[in-house]
Amino acid sequence: MSITPLMPVYPRCGFRPVRGEGAWLISEDGRRALDFASGIAVNLLGHGHPHLTKAIQEQAATLMHVSNLYGSPQGEAFAQRLVDTTFADTVFFTNSGAEAVECAIKTARAYHQSVGNDHKYELITFKNAFHGRTMATISASNQEKMHKGFLPLLQGFKYVDFDDLEGAKAAMGPNTAGFLVEPIQGEGGIRPASDEFMQGLRKLADEHDLMLILDEVQCGVARTGALYAHELYGITPDIMASAKGIGGGFPFGACLATEKAARGMVVGTHGSTYGGNPLAMAAGQAVWDVVANDEFLAQVRTTGEKLRTAIEQFIGNYPDLFTGVRGKGLMLGVMMTHEARAFVAHLRDNHGLLTVAAGDNTFRVLPPLNIDESHIATFMEKLSAGAADYVRPEA
Repeated sequence: MSITPLMPVYPRCGFRPVRGEGAWLISEDGRRALDFASGIAVNLLGHGHPHLTKAIQEQAATLMHVSNLYGSPQGEAFAQRLVDTTFADTVFFTNSGAEAVECAIKTARAYHQSVGNDHKYELITFKNAFHGRTMATISASNQEKMHKGFLPLLQGFKYVDFDDLEGAKAAMGPNTAGFLVEPIQGEGGIRPASDEFMQGLRKLADEHDLMLILDEVQCGVARTGALYAHELYGITPDIMASAKGIGGGFPFGACLATEKAARGMVVGTHGSTYGGNPLAMAAGQAVWDVVANDEFLAQVRTTGEKLRTAIEQFIGNYPDLFTGVRGKGLMLGVMMTHEARAFVAHLRDNHGLLTVAAGDNTFRVLPPLNIDESHIATFMEKLSAGAADYVRPEA
């Protein structure tokens, strides 16, 4: 038995990209693929965006990393910008989405302990969620495939059906510290919560002094046509995890919180070696330069509506394959009559189209946010050709 140099935890496919150009990826053998996966909602400006690339290059030549023992002009500047453009009063920078969710969980517990409610440590979470791959974030999910091999899980999480407000209310008890929820489930199949559910959780949190934690790692940073998806529901969280698109491809994340929610996060309670490093901050500033304005967000909404309409009109030709489209902005899920992974592989291997499989018989369409109508036309050509010659696997 021999193990591969890269630990074999991913079922890697045969497409091996070495270069990117806008909405296209080029493999080491020269094949070109239209990238409507965006690194799973990460490369929100596509590949090689000139403003983002220049910002990273200039910062890399100036200063990449220093310890968080020192003052951080770069971190302070971007944190202020996030505070100015979101609900938050304060920000902790991380290296990833899972770390941002970890920080959010700790922040919620620390709040209750700071006000003398040490017994309030349990978060109500929602079935088919995906919050990351750390011990705490897999414990926050009910997915057995993520638990296998890693038991026992961490205590402090209770699972309820997604979009079930009455179920969430019934699950509340003396140990409840708050709710942890994706406004739009990504891995779970691009499932948007209802207005009633999100507004109801906010009301319950307010009435019982609980923390509403939103995981906007996938649905945040302009992906839905709002800077963050909770804006579509007319609510604000107490704590929010952000990552993926926030760096446009550079790895970092952020845990945002109100002053009240963060009252327990004092000196010595949390830390990160690389979190908030100057290189990450340069990437974040460059992304914000592009996306954090009404004009760009309106473009995402318009482009998303065009793409959604094109898909909806097309899938009626194949009722044996597709059942509908759901999502917001450029975070779309195409629902299939059967498990979607084989079709995703078919589009990739035979038609040079990259999408992402998800739960609930759905595949995700997550293009760069700056695509135009020519990209939509090419996407539809490839999707049409892929549906035409697809042979559905036998059940």
